[in-house]
Amino acid sequence: MTPRFAATLQRAAVAFAFASALGLSGAQAQEPGDTVATVGDSVITEADIAFASQDFSKQLANVPPAQWRQVLTDIVVDMQLMANAAKDAGIDTEDDFERQVEFLTMRALRNAFLVREVENKVTDEQVQAAYDKEFADYAGEDERKARHILLETRDEAEAVIAALEEGGDFAELAKEKSTGPSGSNGGDLGYFARGRMVKEFGEAAFALEVGEFTKEPVQTQFGWHVIKVEDARKQPAPELADVRDRLRQDLLRARYAEVMDGLKAKTTIEVVAEEPAAEGETPDAAPAGEDAAKQ
Repeated sequence: MTPRFAATLQRAAVAFAFASALGLSGAQAQEPGDTVATVGDSVITEADIAFASQDFSKQLANVPPAQWRQVLTDIVVDMQLMANAAKDAGIDTEDDFERQVEFLTMRALRNAFLVREVENKVTDEQVQAAYDKEFADYAGEDERKARHILLETRDEAEAVIAALEEGGDFAELAKEKSTGPSGSNGGDLGYFARGRMVKEFGEAAFALEVGEFTKEPVQTQFGWHVIKVEDARKQPAPELADVRDRLRQDLLRARYAEVMDGLKAKTTIEVVAEEPAAEGETPDAAPAGEDAAKQ
């Protein structure tokens, strides 16, 4: 998917969000009677407000939602004022302006086509199917769920190990003795994969069986640790919500390529390009003596 295409889809999504926030459905926005303001003989409708939200989405991002309608209305009123003045000055009949209108029409049609034939063709069901396919045989990394008690000295760590061997509760000892930030939570570190922790800690944790704790203190740059492993598992596949946007973008890229290939296959395209100027030659320069001859 090209950056321009991605930007187009983003603008469309933003416009939908603003339209929803403003209470504009597609049907409502198209009703000719939905007048927002009049400027001379010109009428500004809900549709104009919805379209303006596309062009000014970045500016509106810094405005409280409650003010969006008023800001957009002010913007479109000012636009209409200047548009009317431009017509009075005859700008709408100038060749350059007519060419610009043709280009803007082409761009608007392109954007509408992308939304209809690309964005709207990628469904939630397709995203779910892509997720199911990609993660059907997912095999994640080995993980351990562990607790630890961090202490300043080896002697303190050995005393904690002795208390555990006498039946002490690991979580309670962590709350009482640990100097680490997880102490208040019973030393719980949750699940982690190999390489996630500092080397000495990780090696010790993955050497333990579930339910075991270290019989010797483990020293790291943070101090002395007593570690207990509570569970072992394979890292689970990510939740759909965590990868939905990425999967949707993949499907959009594929759909975009499919649509463009189809259009190009049935259309003759000829790009007319001028020959590049030779080194040291100024493009469009007249041959030596030609200007003098014309004079």
